[in-house]
This record gives sequence, structure tokens and C-alpha cells, in this order.
Amino acid sequence: MERQKHWNKIYQEKDPDQFSWTEQIPEVSLEWIRKSDLPKSAAIIDVGGGESKLIDFLLKEGYTNLTVLDISEAAIQKTKKRLGKMAEKVNFIATDILQLEPSAYDLWHDRATFHFLVSDQEIQQYLSILDQSGARHLVLGTFSENGPEKCSGLPVQRYSEEALTKLLHEKWGKIKCTTKDHLTPFGTNQNFLFCHFKRISNKNQSI
Repeated sequence: MERQKHWNKIYQEKDPDQFSWTEQIPEVSLEWIRKSDLPKSAAIIDVGGGESKLIDFLLKEGYTNLTVLDISEAAIQKTKKRLGKMAEKVNFIATDILQLEPSAYDLWHDRATFHFLVSDQEIQQYLSILDQSGARHLVLGTFSENGPEKCSGLPVQRYSEEALTKLLHEKWGKIKCTTKDHLTPFGTNQNFLFCHFKRISNKNQSI
């Protein structure tokens, strides 16, 4: 509940141009989702989607089975307002990712949530929920080794390509990783690590 209150307060008090993580065009995420070669009917979830514009671009490209999850109801309501009638084509879930009920997805995207999990228990719980989703593709963005140590007043877990690959290696094979300097709306840089993984074995494919 405290985490939810924290994020609702932030989204209630600030506009997108006041968030360090705001991207006008989520280029890496879009490129790697396209390269997953999934049909436009594939079930895609954006974890921690908040007010991200990724969903806008996916809708424009014709994807039809989209879910946005965010811990903040305030963020979801703002995104619905921005999308207008297009919001009716998206499934929105307002919950902590660690409380997500098992659901089937083909691609799991997260650029905003994973690095806020700093305890081993939370990380393993997240990975268990990811595993239960049956997703075949994972596009994961985290703060890199050279990224900030805190974000929005909270500590974050930074990852190297080696550390993230090792963490996931039992069930996920790495396709590609890259680092990217994200220019914040304030003119500063945040270094992100983006990785695209494919499930090594998956008995619960939804398509």
C-alpha cells in the first residue's frame, strides 16, 4: 500500500514532462517488439506502463491485444484520457506487479518496474509471475551500471548485461542487449540497459 500511495502521489502531482523517464518515442522498445516477429494479435503487456507512449505507437501499428499495467491508478486514468476512444482497445490493470494474477502473454515488456525491486524476495517473486505468464519474449529495460542509484526518491537495482543475463539464464536466452543514454526532460542523462530475451522452453504458449 505504501508503494502504491507513493506512485499515485507522484502521478497526481506531476505531468509527463516532469518525469525523468519520459520518452517521446520509445525507439528501442518498438524496434525489439517488431523484431519479435509476433502477429499483431499477440498478447503484449507493458509492465509499469504508466503514462508511457509505447501503447500509443503499438496501437497505431495495429496491435490488437494490449495490456498496460501500473501500480498507480492515477497514471492509468491519465493514459486513458490521453488515448481517448482508443483506450477502449486496451486492457488496463491497476495493481502492484507482485500482486498480478497469473495471465497469459506472448511478449512481456518492462522499462519501468524491474529495477525498483531491490530485494531478492521481490525479484524472485517477479520472475515467478513472469514465468507463469508463459511469455515467449521478454523486452526488459533497467538502469545500467552507470545509471542513477535512485529514482523518484526510491533506491533502484542497477544491472550489467552479464548480471542480468546470469539472473535469467535458466529460462531465458539472450538475443541482444544494448545500453542507451536517455536524455531526460531536464537535460540530464540516464543510462539504461535494454535486453531482449527469448524463452528457452515454453509449454504454455498462448498462440
